[in-house]
Amino acid sequence: IFSLFSMILKMSADSKVYNFLGHAIEPIGVGLAALGRPGYINVGHSEDLIEKDPEWMRLHSWKVLDAAYEAGVRYFDAARSYGKAEEFLGTWLDSRNPADVVIGSKWGYYYNANWRIDTEGAPHEIKDHSGLHLRKQSLETTEFLGKSLKLYQIHSATLDSGVLDDSEVISELSKLKRVKGWKIGLSLSGARQADTLEKALSVKDEEGEPLFNSVQATWNLLEQSAGQMLLQAHQQGLSVIIKEGMANGRLLKAGRLSKLQSRVVALQSAALRLRVGPDALALAAIMRRPFQPLVLSGAATVQQVISNAAAINLRDRPEIVAVVEELLGTMKMDPEEYWADRSTLAWN
Repeated sequence: IFSLFSMILKMSADSKVYNFLGHAIEPIGVGLAALGRPGYINVGHSEDLIEKDPEWMRLHSWKVLDAAYEAGVRYFDAARSYGKAEEFLGTWLDSRNPADVVIGSKWGYYYNANWRIDTEGAPHEIKDHSGLHLRKQSLETTEFLGKSLKLYQIHSATLDSGVLDDSEVISELSKLKRVKGWKIGLSLSGARQADTLEKALSVKDEEGEPLFNSVQATWNLLEQSAGQMLLQAHQQGLSVIIKEGMANGRLLKAGRLSKLQSRVVALQSAALRLRVGPDALALAAIMRRPFQPLVLSGAATVQQVISNAAAINLRDRPEIVAVVEELLGTMKMDPEEYWADRSTLAWN
């Protein structure tokens, strides 16, 4: 089934690769936030995992990665704080030895849940954007992904953390860029993503060149506030990665927040008219943005990643253009409201 699906993608005239960090790949990737640990904030995450022990999850993650690769995915994104995500991805790469993938990871948070879902109030992840922590985590990432890693990103950089003004961090990232040949990126979070990105675009490496080669941000049908700065970053040569394209599952399941219900219904109705999956439509809408993003699937199951990958061919269908523009207008939320609601999502 997966091979047939892959053939369909390759034969489709609508499927167009683009330049991502110098690699010609489809504009979709897989993020491993929901695959490397038993708990995550995605709505319904606990229902996606039949078992939670590490060996079962390693094998499960391999099945999802296999399905993603067969569906045309070539970018895979991990982080030090995603439990065993780097380990699972690294062993999958060693087993499959694909020659055409692009691998990214992130530093700046460490995993604190100890393979628990209920941490009795302790944070699942703890931020540390110090130069000392960067050196420690870059060595750990090298152990799992070193020979395959192409992109190393600051995890959830914010203005408040001061990481973009830390000369020790800038020096160390410049060294990794120069010595290891890694591209350097940053991921963003919160209602001030655009402000943080504006600051990041001015940061230079030790040779006086722009430090960052890529930016990873949240942008979806609900949260559109960083769009103009992402376009500016794209115009300045950065590759743009979009995370949380499904708003951590809230675009499919509104849950308790009644103000989202009408937006979810609007997306489902539009997908029904087009006879496509609402997830594929939501991700295709992102792919159509002028900042030319690579969109991450946060899939936790084989079925989810195959459904998400349908966005590749959907994005250029003429009949979705008007539908996407309508959804962009009717589904948009105030960013402060969006991030306030995200902060209430429970680990499950």
